Amino acid sequence: MKNIGIKILNFFRILKKKKKVVSVLRLKGAIGPALGGFSRGAGLSFESIKKDIDKAFAVSGLKAVALVINSSGGSPVQAELIHNYIRRSSKKKEIPVYTFVEDVAASGGYWLACASDEIYASESSIIGSIGVISSGFGLTEAIKKLGIERRVITQGKNKSIYDPFLPVKTEDKNIIEAVQKDIYESFKKLVISRRGAKLAKDHDKLFSGEFWSGKKGLALGLIDGIGSFYEIMEKKYGGEIDYKFIEKEESWLEKKFKWMCVIPSPVNEVGTQLKEQLQIEKFHL
Repeated sequence: MKNIGIKILNFFRILKKKKKVVSVLRLKGAIGPALGGFSRGAGLSFESIKKDIDKAFAVSGLKAVALVINSSGGSPVQAELIHNYIRRSSKKKEIPVYTFVEDVAASGGYWLACASDEIYASESSIIGSIGVISSGFGLTEAIKKLGIERRVITQGKNKSIYDPFLPVKTEDKNIIEAVQKDIYESFKKLVISRRGAKLAKDHDKLFSGEFWSGKKGLALGLIDGIGSFYEIMEKKYGGEIDYKFIEKEESWLEKKFKWMCVIPSPVNEVGTQLKEQLQIEKFHL
């Protein structure tokens, strides 16, 4: 009986010493639709990250999910889809989520950070930029100088709004601003619902599109503390933590032709970046 008692005691000691399990998921880069081909410059999209989110929450014995974010924003739709899926998974599994900002979590990147229960950053991280922007170029004078005639045929009077080869019309500007306002209000509502009373009272400043250092972001209530990923996790769960880093799965084609992506040509790299930028240029965070 004495031996059995010792064995039972040792068993519970082992259980007590068992490491806490934390999944670590990186959300990095411009937020936008995933691009085709073998390019490594594909956007951070719901399609590209959904499986990784599922993996992060499916780990056995899980205590928490840590998001490591480094993104300056992009598509509001993709940011919303990723945010909502993380929140849904957190509630369903009853697992807390913590965000750790590396260089930047601004605009859409901050939208993603709000998917967590607590947000942490370094003093020098960039936080905020809560707003919406539409940008482009006006090339009306350029095509005149080149002797180019612009020909556009549409059905629907507003089909060709904000054409870079035509002068900006007041009607076009009003349409763009109306859509911007809807997205902006959704962004503000999301931040207020997630951060609540933690936010500074000066909402005009918070939602001006301005961005701040992590130190100032803490004072404004945009984050919960200053500290590194390992430092904060150890404070919460002790030194014995089993980190499960979620690695992105490569398709059979990516594995087979991986050598084609290791040293991309300058032309392909520029082309990829241009496509990525054009994807999110009309309305982005």
